[in-house]
Amino acid sequence: MTATGPIGIVGAGAWGTALANAAAIAGNDVILWMRSPEQADELAATRTNERFLPGARLLDRIAPTADLNNLASCCAVLLVTPAQTTREMAGALSAVLPNETPLVLCAKGIERETGAFLCDVVQEVRPGAKVAVLSGPSFAHDVVRGLPTAVTLACRDTDLAEDLANALSGPTLRVYHSSDVRGVEIGGAAKNVLAIACGAVVGRGLGESAKAALIARGFAELLRFARAYGGEAQTLMGLSGLGDLVLTCSSAQSRNFSFGLHLGQGANVQAASGGKLVEGATTASALVALAKAKHVDMPIAQAVERILSGAWTVDEAVDALMNRPIKSEH
Repeated sequence: MTATGPIGIVGAGAWGTALANAAAIAGNDVILWMRSPEQADELAATRTNERFLPGARLLDRIAPTADLNNLASCCAVLLVTPAQTTREMAGALSAVLPNETPLVLCAKGIERETGAFLCDVVQEVRPGAKVAVLSGPSFAHDVVRGLPTAVTLACRDTDLAEDLANALSGPTLRVYHSSDVRGVEIGGAAKNVLAIACGAVVGRGLGESAKAALIARGFAELLRFARAYGGEAQTLMGLSGLGDLVLTCSSAQSRNFSFGLHLGQGANVQAASGGKLVEGATTASALVALAKAKHVDMPIAQAVERILSGAWTVDEAVDALMNRPIKSEH
């Protein structure tokens, strides 16, 4: 990054707020954008985001706003809105940001309607702009509490990836850099779908052995898919692949795991979500379609998609997976 200026954060949910604090701790001024002027004024006055991160105080270097124009001076902008809003928000930002301002994607998903990876969506909306991806095993509550966390930031411009990683790294958030944009974004998107399956296994009471087997076989699916779409196996072995998969498949703090847990306990799809956004549920059909297009075998992801569509119950999905033909593990 040759320009100087504040870091912009678009989206003041739990992760956006936590990243804003982390960027401020790393020594940056931060502009935190949200849609509602009333909420921006309230956050500026109270310095607490009680809806998403109760008890966490917004640091003084963070300026809440509801005006996208205030992001024009930023040296980089982190887009921390849901995956399915990426096209809308990238389009809105294209009218505000200079083309050289890097946009760092922090959502984990695939565009459902087109099957496009989020970086490709941004490149379509902002041709020639620099795009990066931030992903890895990270819960917002851990980051905002200052608990040690490590993530990966990928950009095809290796110098920019290193600059952004250095700008965001602080005493408790370690940001590694990579040039494998595709591998990092695939790891983040696919692991959410697999976490739903893992939650369903736990909710159905199928035991720790089944959960461990599902994580291992799910990771094998993740590797096959990434290779087919140009991701590097080494990337998937790291934070944004295996690391994120293990975290998301192991804790009810994960919305995807929690959603699957409720499905396994007998809740329907609507009730299982609890009215909250579940990125894996919106990504599953696109992931399965992309796998079929490249003839990638992803039986666990396909089982999740069939459960979500109502074609299978959880028990039927388990039976189908357990009765697949026996073959070599590799």
